[in-house]
Amino acid sequence: MEIRRREDDDLGACVRVLAEVHRGDGYPVDWPERPREWLSPPALLGGWVAERDGAVAGHVGLCRSGPGDSAPGLWSRRTGVPVERVAVVSRLFVAPGARGHGIGALLMARAVREARELGLHPVLDVVASDTAAAALYERLGWSLLATVEQRWGPDRLVTVRCYAAQR
Repeated sequence: MEIRRREDDDLGACVRVLAEVHRGDGYPVDWPERPREWLSPPALLGGWVAERDGAVAGHVGLCRSGPGDSAPGLWSRRTGVPVERVAVVSRLFVAPGARGHGIGALLMARAVREARELGLHPVLDVVASDTAAAALYERLGWSLLATVEQRWGPDRLVTVRCYAAQR
């Protein structure tokens, strides 16, 4: 098992794994029109992949806070830390056939380490119905900040759970 920085050549494999996760788990909730771009948003600080037996088995990204993110503002209000000093862990997924080997925890640890090296505090949000992801974050010691409604379009509100890593 290896966790390494994602390279452009990995994007095809990442999209294939993401499609498998989407079919099985419904993540992401809305399949992106351009999945390669979805994995590489403009605010991306870095992306990592887990490789198992020579194949991409998982992915995580770390991003600057964006206008639609709830967790950074919650953390900022709670701690007084400016939103600019927060990083959002995102795009975390593990191939269904590779689960049960700690890959999600390893990817989370890598993103947290990178955030801390950049002097940023890691936060994230997860759709409230994704109980498996919430259980992972809580097992890893992340603190629930709040459960809030997030606007995902003009006529759509989605309930998300917002978390922050331990200090």
